[in-house]
Amino acid sequence: MKLLSVIVPCYNEEENVPYFYEELMKQESFFREKGVGLEIIYVDDGSKDRTVPEVRRLHDRDERVHLVSFSRNFGKEAGIYAGLSKAKGDFAVLMDADLQDPPSLLPEMYSYIEQGYDSVATRRVSRKGEPPIRSFFAKRFYRLMRRISKTEIVDGARDYRLMTRQVVDAILSMQEYNRFTKGIFGWVGFQTKWLEYENIERAKGETKWSFWKLFAYSLEGIMAFSTAPLAIASVLGVLFCFLAVILIIVIVVRTLIFGDPTSGWPSMVCIMSMLGGVQLLCIGIVGQYLSKTYMEVKRRPLYLVKEEL
Repeated sequence: MKLLSVIVPCYNEEENVPYFYEELMKQESFFREKGVGLEIIYVDDGSKDRTVPEVRRLHDRDERVHLVSFSRNFGKEAGIYAGLSKAKGDFAVLMDADLQDPPSLLPEMYSYIEQGYDSVATRRVSRKGEPPIRSFFAKRFYRLMRRISKTEIVDGARDYRLMTRQVVDAILSMQEYNRFTKGIFGWVGFQTKWLEYENIERAKGETKWSFWKLFAYSLEGIMAFSTAPLAIASVLGVLFCFLAVILIIVIVVRTLIFGDPTSGWPSMVCIMSMLGGVQLLCIGIVGQYLSKTYMEVKRRPLYLVKEEL
């Protein structure tokens, strides 16, 4: 009998843990007919509510339910990696506990795996229910990534993805510390089928992703899968060096012809301030990449496990 590992990263999802389980079990009969068993891996990312006790309760009731609980909050990327590492299945699927990834899509997703696809991914065709400003910047982010990165990152892509064992092993082979899973999915390749669906709001509770957390996450993606910011910093340096030469020539000629070399000092102060700002920006870009390199070479673990069932 084949096995499907359902990986569910959680952070303060005590209300959704049992609800997700009940919704997932509605698809159990389909997989039983296909000769596929289920294992459910809840990855607790240092929750401060009763997420862990709720998973323990489910484990006592159903031995197919497993728990990986972190010692603190390490982030969703660490949760995804931990779940994939623990998964024993011939297939694995990543799903959010808040039911924004509908379990009702699983039969259709599995049917494409049977047809020979290596993975079946999902994307939202709308962002209904999201704050307008978040939707606006999300679309700009995906458009920017398509231009500056060679890795395919699809607009509206979710982490909700059903994968074969081969794809899972490929993702696990990428042991980088600074992870951006949406980019990793595109980088490893394999034949992928995309399914589209309308945005679904959370079943219960509130999102843990603030605008600034999403902004920081987008910067992670840019630095993880593009060196374009470094190229931009270099181009800016060349342009402003060229501009400085032109300004020097203009000032010398103006002084020789008109005299009064002290005129125009306010504009000169503005130019110097602008140049200083550009220099700091470029140093900041280099510093961000250097900080990522620093974290990589220290080889700290992605997460620490406090409890495992």
